[in-house]
Amino acid sequence: MTARILIIEDDADINEVIATHLSRNGFSCTQAYSGSEARLLLEVSAQSDSSFDLVITDLMLPGIRGEELVSLIRARGDVPVIVVSAQSEPAGKAELLRCGADDYLVKPFDLDELLARVSVQLRHAARARGSAAAPNAGEAPSDKAAPMVYKEWELDRESRTFRVAGNPVKLTRIEYNIVEALVRRPKKVFTKQELFEVAWNEECFIEEKAINVHVSNIRGKLKPTGTDSYIETVWGIGFKLAD
Repeated sequence: MTARILIIEDDADINEVIATHLSRNGFSCTQAYSGSEARLLLEVSAQSDSSFDLVITDLMLPGIRGEELVSLIRARGDVPVIVVSAQSEPAGKAELLRCGADDYLVKPFDLDELLARVSVQLRHAARARGSAAAPNAGEAPSDKAAPMVYKEWELDRESRTFRVAGNPVKLTRIEYNIVEALVRRPKKVFTKQELFEVAWNEECFIEEKAINVHVSNIRGKLKPTGTDSYIETVWGIGFKLAD
């Protein structure tokens, strides 16, 4: 099935170049030229059977800013979002990830790099949808995969849900993958790059600083449960679970 991509960019020339390149590589592209138009398209797609598989958005948009759109998309589900922006400062990139973006590219960017990142995010999303049903290497097939448990944490691999002391905690797709990677090997100290590679079983394009943001987001969601200390920072290396 052809992946449907929503491109949100108010510069008509850039919008057209992106759409043309992705279309030539087999994707179905819908173009929006303002934040308001994009929100309408997202609302219509959510009510139909043809929802978007990925969103590419600029930040400086008329009507509704890109940051607001990213937050709106993330609140509704786990559709991958790639931000393309002239904003290159580390603080700005971190804020985009806190809003829920999965990846970002700084303008000007190479179209083939954008294509590669689109492919990676679509693979991640497909793996997230299908991994729960497949047994892990070395595990015997069963009607239902056993939950993964670490202290008060419980991960249901079939539904990809996360609970602390029986209470649900909503994680994004990336956050769930990170927590699952840590729980699978609770004694291991993960470098930041390893954490993503174990979570997705492939090399990740996202900068290492971005991992700090995702872990910070996870800790923030865990703080009300009193289990945010379960994830320890190993200075100069990465992260591990507390003993």
